[in-house]
Amino acid sequence: MSIKSIAAKIFAKQVYNKTQKWVQNPVETQQKVFDKLIAAAKNTQFGKDHDFENVKTYADFAAKVPVRDYEELKYYVDQMVAGKENILWPGKPLYFAKTSGTTSGAKYIPLTKESMPFHIQAARNAILSYIHESGNADFVNGKMIFLQGSPEMEEKNGVKLGRLSGIVAHFVPKYLQKNRMPSWETNIIDDWETKVDAIVKETIHEDLSVISGIPSWVQMYFEKLQQKGGKPVGEIFKNFNLFIYGGVNYEPYRAKFENLIGRKVDSIELFPASEGFFAYQDSQKEKGMLLLLNSGIFYEFIKSDEFFTNSNGSGPKRYTIGEVETGVNYVLIISTNAGLWAYNIGDTVQFTSTKPYRVIVSGRIKHYISAFGEHVIGKEVEAALQEAMLGTDVSVNEFTVAPQITPATGLPYHQWFIEFENEPKDLQAFADKIDAAMQKQNVYYFDLISGKVLQRLVISKVPKNGFQDYMKSIGKLGGQNKIPRLSNDRTIADSLKTISQK
Repeated sequence: MSIKSIAAKIFAKQVYNKTQKWVQNPVETQQKVFDKLIAAAKNTQFGKDHDFENVKTYADFAAKVPVRDYEELKYYVDQMVAGKENILWPGKPLYFAKTSGTTSGAKYIPLTKESMPFHIQAARNAILSYIHESGNADFVNGKMIFLQGSPEMEEKNGVKLGRLSGIVAHFVPKYLQKNRMPSWETNIIDDWETKVDAIVKETIHEDLSVISGIPSWVQMYFEKLQQKGGKPVGEIFKNFNLFIYGGVNYEPYRAKFENLIGRKVDSIELFPASEGFFAYQDSQKEKGMLLLLNSGIFYEFIKSDEFFTNSNGSGPKRYTIGEVETGVNYVLIISTNAGLWAYNIGDTVQFTSTKPYRVIVSGRIKHYISAFGEHVIGKEVEAALQEAMLGTDVSVNEFTVAPQITPATGLPYHQWFIEFENEPKDLQAFADKIDAAMQKQNVYYFDLISGKVLQRLVISKVPKNGFQDYMKSIGKLGGQNKIPRLSNDRTIADSLKTISQK
């Protein structure tokens, strides 16, 4: 065992012991975070506008600060982008993470000197947690690749801005710099397909032990590696044994990845976003990711099925960490040391455990299907597809689901656009298996099918690389971009329809 491996194990134990201190005191930990946030921001413009001087309890905060999304917080963010100080948080941000917006165009998410270290620590601690549990630290001697956005940045009124993954690339610890790939020259290539080709060329003869990225884009990298190398990825990189991912559920990709790699590898799931690093998988044995309660983020939760209600004009009930239950779908609301207050990031989570608090990402509050009141969420369609694939050789590269409200004939239905790697021998039988699983997952969907409001789902096959072609057509190929699992309208479906066949 190398000195580097021994040092990693010692450090992993230290970090684990430190983590356990706040894990054992979750409510008290969140209260301390809340108090610190309010005290730090009471003299900012936002703090004055919302009377932080008189916020003594969480109840005070909830009464004075409504839940907002980016559009509703944009008034404050625009002032920060214009160069003003002390708006949402003391001083100026260190960076703006630039993300794709909706009606507002580009979104500028602030990162501060207080928030930035937690993005780095969380990613580091996820790996150290794996080392502590598994005892495996050999991979620290190999090379690591992180498929990410360009680290090049612009500047706006004295504040640098770029993609989050590119910003984080500037903070990779010195002890990892020699091991880290790809090179700066390759990493700054803008065109994703050109970049992946360059990464393949640069890495194919290296000893990669850790590979990290969003599964859909890592899959593209693996496919190109296999084409160029003529053998499974696991034979090209004989010491590759750890895959780190985030952004989407890995399960729909797992069978395809194991086929591309040629064997199973351990994986670590992360839950990072421009707005904060929320959770990481702390156990290979337990389901879910450890919610980071001591990372400068105060969490609130709203039940998804109550989110759009307005009880007595005060909006839906907001829950804190000590009030949540397992198995309930919650919209995640955050207040952070980057100056986001009661901010709806759009993700929904479910708790798999409350001792400790572990979550899975169940979907997006805006990515759902409820054209007929069915309230279908991402977790349900992913679970239904997984169930249908069990015991078969069917594998799926990518998929998305949308309602077909006005079919040419017959009842409305849910239309599943699926890009198969290995197709089912009987497509209709496979569709029926997914549908049966969906009816078990969602009682509203069951009622609509049995009540003959909807007919059973219909699968439309998407040709090989069809989803990549779609993402390219909208300028979102690669990087941190992902295909929504669900849409409540036909925007994506109509774009895919031209390259699909029923």
